[in-house]
Amino acid sequence: MEHLLVTGGAGFIGANFVRQARQRYRITVVDKLTYAGNRASLPEGVEFVHGDICEQPLIDELVSAADAVIHFAAESHNDNSLRAPEAFVESNINGTFALLEAVRKHDKRLHHISTDEVFGDLQLDGTDAFTETTAYNPSSPYSATKAGSDHLVRAWVRSFGVRATISNCSNNYGPYQHVEKFIPRQITNILCGAPAKLYGTGAQVRDWIHVDDHNAAVMAILERGRIGETYNIGASLPGDPHVTNKEVIETICELMGGTFEHVADRPGHDQRYTMDATKIRRELGWAPRYTDLRAGLEQTIEWYTHNRWWWEADKAGIERRYAERGQ
Repeated sequence: MEHLLVTGGAGFIGANFVRQARQRYRITVVDKLTYAGNRASLPEGVEFVHGDICEQPLIDELVSAADAVIHFAAESHNDNSLRAPEAFVESNINGTFALLEAVRKHDKRLHHISTDEVFGDLQLDGTDAFTETTAYNPSSPYSATKAGSDHLVRAWVRSFGVRATISNCSNNYGPYQHVEKFIPRQITNILCGAPAKLYGTGAQVRDWIHVDDHNAAVMAILERGRIGETYNIGASLPGDPHVTNKEVIETICELMGGTFEHVADRPGHDQRYTMDATKIRRELGWAPRYTDLRAGLEQTIEWYTHNRWWWEADKAGIERRYAERGQ
């Protein structure tokens, strides 16, 4: 493989993947540039196509010219899916269908990026974790449409022999993440002199992974993963201590000298996500580099502190929309 087509490559995880992969591959990025896509996140020298993955003729042309496709493009914010689910069905279901038809037609390798949220949530006081065989139980329009896209990929592998793999990853954090998301929102609030905001009690548990670790896992699957397989990606190991949202905010406030306040909880807020990434560690030899969340947060805080130009224009509008919902 020499040439990768990266869908959604101007988004948070996609742009960071491009920055890693361009050292080894020629990259073409296709991105619709919705509010969460930012061309300024991409490095110079990467071919960029402004387009929608639902546009079948465009996607067909781009796929035909590439050796493999990395499919990041998706609507991904839970709060937005509760207010306007139509865009999630269009991008996550119809867009994935268009892409699958193109890779089927041209017999191209596909890796599909998904989320741990397709599994639903776990009991807060439990010790179990999601595995690759956990039954799907999505709880929001976002996670339901991602579950649907996963099922489409598996059906095209089985029915049409499409050469695809899937990864389901835990919550990402790191540079170039939109300020509406949990960790960058807290960091940028404090940088703006405002308190961080904690949904409800903050007892919810997430398995946080640095975006660079996620993308290193994606690269391992692309290059060494078994066709038709699904791989869970997460930074913690079974038995590692859980980290609550409240503890994440407390750590950010400690590192930055800030404070936080409680706001209204999200409707249907999932309680706990924990990933069992044993399979990818065993089969592909992948392991996370950022095993200390505090160190990863320090690096992320430093990036947002020194790159206000990237996020500052969006901040006021995002906070106004949160304030309208009491969050």
